[in-house]
Amino acid sequence: MAVRHLILAALLVPGIAHAQSEAALRDYFEGRTVKLKIAMPGTENGVDVYPGAAKPLDYPRHADRLKDYGTAIRSGSEALVTKIKVKSKLIEFQLDGGGYGTMGDETSSNVSVAEAPKTKREQNLEGELRRETDPVRRRAIKEELDDLKAERERENARNRAAVAEAQESKKANIRQRRLEGGSRFNIRYRDGVPAAALTVEGIKTALAAYLDFPEAQASTEPAPPVPFGPNAGRPAAGLPSKGMLQADVDHLLGAPQKSSERAEGKLKVTTRVYATGAGKVTAEFVEGVLIRYTITSD
Repeated sequence: MAVRHLILAALLVPGIAHAQSEAALRDYFEGRTVKLKIAMPGTENGVDVYPGAAKPLDYPRHADRLKDYGTAIRSGSEALVTKIKVKSKLIEFQLDGGGYGTMGDETSSNVSVAEAPKTKREQNLEGELRRETDPVRRRAIKEELDDLKAERERENARNRAAVAEAQESKKANIRQRRLEGGSRFNIRYRDGVPAAALTVEGIKTALAAYLDFPEAQASTEPAPPVPFGPNAGRPAAGLPSKGMLQADVDHLLGAPQKSSERAEGKLKVTTRVYATGAGKVTAEFVEGVLIRYTITSD
């Protein structure tokens, strides 16, 4: 009887019966395109949202992050949902890669260089100076030591100038990569993520003020005929759309002529080249999701 009461109580708690797993949320959201209502900073810190709070978004902090890290995704732009991750007190809603600064991303612009060491000649002259008693000889040794020290200081100055230039180049590279690394929403709950939040509608409601979730419109056009024969799945003008899975693009365009992979932080980026009736299609996938493609004539 006690067990039965516990089960009934659980079913009466709002949202628990409809809570979904992280895998189910990922299956629904990842690969979808959303449209931003606010600018997103180029950092893995992203934008913190506290659903149910008097001020769900701290706009002064948001402005500081935009100022410090630049704008990775502009208001009005579309972005690809690349990852959903559920933690004990937050849900990460990652866009276009999730933001620069995660493990493996270079965030420090420091470039170190050691001071130029004393030459063997300078060390020997210092020893001679300590032992020499003749004033004329001591003066000559000091003059040579001064020349050697001045040359060492000039070398240090050249090194410092080279380091400053390298640091500026590194800063510029990091700034650019921040602008290309996407961003994220951190949906935070101070007392832990409630079951009601672990639903598609829960996430959409939490983020409704900051982005739109375009829904696919039902088509009134008749379905195209199913292709068959040796060129099935490779229509001359059939082109993919952003957000398609790699397997779906392969099915649409056929086996790629070539494929390569590279790492962007913790993400795997795959480039595949297809021959189609419309020309050569070069497609880029992030974790198996199409993010962009270009078409060139053969």
